Amino acid sequence: HEHACLRLDTEGKTLIIDPGSFTLPLSDLTDLVAVVLTHEHPDHWTPKQLDAILADAPGTPIFGPAGVAAAASDHEITVVSPGETIEVGPFTLEFFGGTHNVIHESIPVIDNVGVLVNDAFYYPGDSYAVPEGRDVALLAAPVGAPWLKIGDAMDYVLAVRPRRAFGTHDMTLSRIGLDMHRDRLRWATEQNDGEFLILEPGEATDI
Repeated sequence: HEHACLRLDTEGKTLIIDPGSFTLPLSDLTDLVAVVLTHEHPDHWTPKQLDAILADAPGTPIFGPAGVAAAASDHEITVVSPGETIEVGPFTLEFFGGTHNVIHESIPVIDNVGVLVNDAFYYPGDSYAVPEGRDVALLAAPVGAPWLKIGDAMDYVLAVRPRRAFGTHDMTLSRIGLDMHRDRLRWATEQNDGEFLILEPGEATDI
């Protein structure tokens, strides 16, 4: 979905990652089993988004690092940490990283977790955390952010070596900038014989 929000479906169940301020309201959540919030910044979660999700799917567990639990204190957050693995419905969630990438020395560094889903799909949140030793079938690679230089993003894709990748975290880019940055990540993906996908909001691919 828009910006950094991702939806995974398997065996008739749904997992939502990072529904934030740039994301349109989500629908068809009757089979939602969990929400993962990688960190506390509002482009990755808002109280309004969580309230709307929980209105459609009451009791859905929400997972995030300690910083999210502090920021979202009006909601029940299950705290997760790097190195932890959780089973929820048909999804196995393994967490990596621990800190948000540096934006500027004047801005405090916050908690951030990357999440590997079913040992196949990986999203690092706002970080370059590599899931060491994992064969990533599909990588959601950040392509535009205040903390992101495209050369670093290219190096990140080269380090992860995904079989397939697509760009996410992109609402801060113009269309021209988005196309340019996607081309850079395409090059990086193809260096290890991977395939780069173009996914617009609402589009999907199989893993």
